Amino acid sequence: MDNPIIMNKYSIERTLGNDIKPYNYDEFVKNFKINIISRSDNDLEFDLIGIDVAVANSLRRVIISEVPSMAIEKVHIYQNTSYILDEILAHRLGLIPLKADPRQFKMKEDENSEPNEHDSLVYEMKIKCTKKDLDALVHKQFISFPVYAKHIKWLPLGNQKDIFTEKDVGIISDDILIAKLRPGQEIELKMFAVKGIPKDHAKFQSVCTAWYRMMPNIKLLDEIKGNDAVLLQSCFPKGVIGLKSVKGVLSAFVEDSRKDNSSRNVFRYKQFDNKILLTKIQDHFIFTIESIGAMDPSLIFLEALNILTRKVNSASESALNQTEI
Repeated sequence: MDNPIIMNKYSIERTLGNDIKPYNYDEFVKNFKINIISRSDNDLEFDLIGIDVAVANSLRRVIISEVPSMAIEKVHIYQNTSYILDEILAHRLGLIPLKADPRQFKMKEDENSEPNEHDSLVYEMKIKCTKKDLDALVHKQFISFPVYAKHIKWLPLGNQKDIFTEKDVGIISDDILIAKLRPGQEIELKMFAVKGIPKDHAKFQSVCTAWYRMMPNIKLLDEIKGNDAVLLQSCFPKGVIGLKSVKGVLSAFVEDSRKDNSSRNVFRYKQFDNKILLTKIQDHFIFTIESIGAMDPSLIFLEALNILTRKVNSASESALNQTEI
C-alpha cells in the first residue's frame, strides 16, 4: 500500500496525481489483479487492483454510456382509447427492458429502412377491456383493468423463430404496469426494437448502474478497551470493528475494513485522537455492476473492455498519423 490517501477530520491529506511515476508494463502486469467477490445473475462485485483511477473511471463511463442493448425505438399505434396519451404510451414502452442479447444483432444503418431479422425485433400488443374483465378481478377494489408487460407478444421476423424463443427475446419482467383500461377502452399497437447505445438514449442502458469506490483501510494505532471499544464499534458500520475479550476486558480490533463507508464519525470523539488511522488504497477499487437482466454483468464488463480497447487503439493510430504528417 504505497502512498495511501489519509482521511482527516475535515480534509484529505493527500490526493491523487501528486506522485506521477513513469509507466512500466512489467510492473503493471505484476501488480494488476481482478478478484471476484460476489456474483449473481444480475449483480457483480469485484476488486480491480493495481490500476490508475483514470482506467477505473473510464470503464465505469463506458459501461454506463457505450455498452449497447436492445430497446423499443418505434411504436405504430393503431388504436389507443386509454387515458394515456399516445406520446406518453410510446415513451413508457420504450423504457421497458428486453431480454434480447444485443451481441446477436447488428446496428441499424438506416433508421428508415425496413426492419429485418438481423437488426430488429418486432412486438405487438392487442388488448381490450370489457365489463366481464373487471368482474373477473379477484380484488374488487380495482376499478380498472391493468395492462402489464406480459401482454406484449413477440412477432418473429424472417428466420428468428428458428434462432430465438419468446423467452430469449421477450420482456424481462412481466409485471411492469403500462396502463389501466376501463370497459370499452382498448390498445392496439406494434413495436420495433433496435440495437443502440445509452449515450444516444437512456433506454439503451444495459445496467441499472455501475460504480466503484476505493478500498478503505483502517489501522488502530493504540489499544482501545472497555467502554471506548464499544463506542468505537458504534462509530462504524456493522462488521468493521470487532470486539474480543482480553483478560475479561473488551478490546477493539479491525474486523473488516471493506465494509467501512468512510463516514469519519469516529473523529467526533476526542478520546480517539491519534489512536486510529483512516486511509484509502488508491490503486485498489471495489467495482460493482448491476445488470438490468439482458446480459450477464461479467459479459457487460468484458464488452466494456473491448470498447475501451478499440478506443485506445483508435487514439494510438490517430497519434501515429499526426506524427507522420
